[in-house]
Amino acid sequence: MAFDRGPRNCERVFRAAISAYCTLERPTRQETAQLDDLALGLFDAVSVEALRFAAAALSECETAPPGLVRRLAEEPLEIAAPLLVRSRVLSDVDLIAVIGHCGIDHAKVIARREGLNPVIAALIRALVARAETVGEEAAAGETPRQESAALAEVRSRLLDLMKKHEPDQPPRFSWPLSSGNLYPALREAALSGNPARLATMLGESLGLSPKRAESLVSDSGLSDLLVALRALDLAPEQAFLVAAAVAPSHFMHAADARLFLTRYDALTREAAYGRLESWRGEAGARPPATLHSLASGR
Repeated sequence: MAFDRGPRNCERVFRAAISAYCTLERPTRQETAQLDDLALGLFDAVSVEALRFAAAALSECETAPPGLVRRLAEEPLEIAAPLLVRSRVLSDVDLIAVIGHCGIDHAKVIARREGLNPVIAALIRALVARAETVGEEAAAGETPRQESAALAEVRSRLLDLMKKHEPDQPPRFSWPLSSGNLYPALREAALSGNPARLATMLGESLGLSPKRAESLVSDSGLSDLLVALRALDLAPEQAFLVAAAVAPSHFMHAADARLFLTRYDALTREAAYGRLESWRGEAGARPPATLHSLASGR
């Protein structure tokens, strides 16, 4: 009926529904779903001003229709900015999807979020630095297509980093501490805020002494942690997430993220195994818990 009565009525219904929802102290799932369906149905029929009103109002809500919030977050910044900065409805995965779809301007606004995941913050800085470099190259004569390809590469890394599941990737190791592959177990330990948990996991998987394993997760052990993660054959993005969770203070600038990834890519598995063997010769070292020998490259 709203559509039959024209765009003005669509806008009145849209604004009224948003306003009514925002007055609810504890919206139910049904009320949230109803607003999602109604607002998304009217979305293309309302004005930019109405969308700005919705984004500003919903950015203050603890609960909000997720489909509507995600759609508003991918609108131009004059609409999306309040949600990108304040909305608790947008998850880390949602934020990275916005960056992937909308680019660097949205990323810069997301960087203003209070309590932003430090991994996302570090990678946004890397994205901004990459865009500035590509912009300079474009000014020197490279085509917009080259610029887009460079940005797409960084965005792809952001999306890959925050995937919650990796069903298409077979396990690299038989890992007795997890029913899945090694990386999800390491990621969970790194993000737990308990360094001892990650140290135990690294020590058991690599066959290290407790003292050596503890040194890997200390604030001064980042270089050795890089070697350990390379020996475990983690992808660069996976290794970066673990390292940034262990030592976020080491990734305060875009150059820090780039340096880590450059060093990780340059380190061969053979070199990592060489360091690993020297660690295994230390007192208190134990056989690795993985079923496949790291020295064999499996």
